[in-house]
Amino acid sequence: MALTDAQLTDVRRYMGYQLAGTTMQITNDQDLVYGQFGMVIMSLHQRLTSLSASEEAVLINTYLTNLAALETAIPAVSDNLDTDQAAVWKHNAREQSDRDRLFDSWRRRMCGFIGFAPGPGLGSGSIQVMRG
Repeated sequence: MALTDAQLTDVRRYMGYQLAGTTMQITNDQDLVYGQFGMVIMSLHQRLTSLSASEEAVLINTYLTNLAALETAIPAVSDNLDTDQAAVWKHNAREQSDRDRLFDSWRRRMCGFIGFAPGPGLGSGSIQVMRG
């Protein structure tokens, strides 16, 4: 069984890599993203299309399924923006940042599982201090 086009797209965007569109055909030998595994340099496409059945199952069931649920939960935070406190319940003012952090943490875990560094849209997760 192979990952669907939609799953391949989701993996790329969850990893923080940009879209390729239709102007560049993504193949094993032509990609926007490459990783090094010892002495071997491999495209992300080649890595994702050469997974074993058990690796693919973990990627789909553990990462893609949970990331989709976590991503969907982030916009739902807006349902509570109008309430600061109701009866005993008090809204978590950091809910969105907490959910963003959890989502990004799972995205980084998936990158580690696949063996590629997070893309520019995800970053390293560290803070950089720059002088202007």
